[in-house]
Amino acid sequence: MLMNNLNANREYSSIVLIVDDVPDNLAVLHDALDESGFTVLVANNGEAALVAALEAQPGIILLDAIMPSMDGFEVCRKLKADINTRHIPVIFMTGLTESEHVVAAFQAGGTDYISKPIRAIEVLARIDAHMQTSRLMNQARGALDAFGQAAIAITPSNGKIVWQTPLARQWMQRYFPEHFFDNQSRTPPQVLRWIEKVSAAKNAQNDIPPLTIVLARGRLNFIPADLNDSEQWVILLREESDAAQIEALMTIFNLTVRESEVLYWATKGKTSRDIGDILGTSPRTVNKHLEHVFVKLGVETRTAAAALAASKIRTIK
Repeated sequence: MLMNNLNANREYSSIVLIVDDVPDNLAVLHDALDESGFTVLVANNGEAALVAALEAQPGIILLDAIMPSMDGFEVCRKLKADINTRHIPVIFMTGLTESEHVVAAFQAGGTDYISKPIRAIEVLARIDAHMQTSRLMNQARGALDAFGQAAIAITPSNGKIVWQTPLARQWMQRYFPEHFFDNQSRTPPQVLRWIEKVSAAKNAQNDIPPLTIVLARGRLNFIPADLNDSEQWVILLREESDAAQIEALMTIFNLTVRESEVLYWATKGKTSRDIGDILGTSPRTVNKHLEHVFVKLGVETRTAAAALAASKIRTIK
């Protein structure tokens, strides 16, 4: 399938999509970019631009702000709402220099803007800069994909998720199902609020606050990995599952299922009565299991057993 093939290689894309309803503008830009070695696609309206962006996955889009039917601001919003196209940098081309129009371009998700009349040398310089940034981000994404890491990239200015590795998308859908549908996704409000806190902490050079989303099935942790880029922050996701950690303790220490469950809840600071309530057994039985655990771990106290188990759990999260 064309789109899948292009998706796999988009970090190397030299395709530029120009969107403008004025034929003369298209011709001038097409010739300048073609001479510079780019593959140039053109669209003369918003609807055609959306189709071309989805199918061709260009490395960058030059987008006219003012067009009939669907203007550039609406086109950009639709591009950024689709998980398949939101990663593509958009440079607005506009004769509008009023600050509210420039703000509107960035609020719609634009990466940059160029004022008309267009100067080819400026366009080429902007394209090179933004394509290099995009290429580096996509290479990082490819590496994370290859190693099965769960990671997302977020635009810090508005909190939008630009891309997600497959594992991250799976976890985000599991923990925030109401915010994912078809190819569309919205950043959950808890994550948006956290991004604001991260921005404030970063500006004040304070410690970055953690984010943990807790469900009955487990916990999803958000860990900043790269906050240096002003356009995209890379966030690692780490899931903590009670069941997975209990199973890991069984394997590491050669415990039975019930011994592993008792040890796991002991690492959480639960008393024997608490553990009995959780597991549906008596505190006396819990203590018997703990005695077996002490022998297998080579320790003499609950505190020592919990500390040893907790250190192992940290290495497998």
